[in-house]
Amino acid sequence: MTTRQIVISGLLAGLLFALQVAMAGLPNIEPVTLLLILYTIYLPKLVPLIVCAFILLEGITYGFGIWWLHYLYAWPLLVSLTHLLRRKSSRVMWTCFSGAFGLSFGALCAIPYALTGGLYAGFSYWVSGIPFDLLHCCGNAALMCALFMPLGRCLSYIAKFLGETSRP
Repeated sequence: MTTRQIVISGLLAGLLFALQVAMAGLPNIEPVTLLLILYTIYLPKLVPLIVCAFILLEGITYGFGIWWLHYLYAWPLLVSLTHLLRRKSSRVMWTCFSGAFGLSFGALCAIPYALTGGLYAGFSYWVSGIPFDLLHCCGNAALMCALFMPLGRCLSYIAKFLGETSRP
């Protein structure tokens, strides 16, 4: 990686974290899914570093509790699934995909609780969070629908600045 790529990765990870913190007052409505999808599509070489920095920032800021463990696989899973679908350019498809990820996020978060407290603990955690998963689904879908195209254009310029192919 070049110095330029490392700096841009740090800035994009910081932006990701800052926007999540700025929107923390809204229950499960945050731009992380949107931005990670766009980063994966437009900046595939940088996204692993961005995700690692974001996960580390979360742990440093809020603590490395059991809640943090799901970040170690949920965000890389999102990036991996996006990478598989990256050739799709339909805003409707990405809107549905991000909404589905938001809906499934609670189930992903419940895994560490199921492993440490048993299946009933994990299941209870997941079921009690379903209203938040519904909000997460709607928030992800709304943000993706509204911002996929304009932010995609911005990231396309950044990709060109870094010498990356903007779309696969």
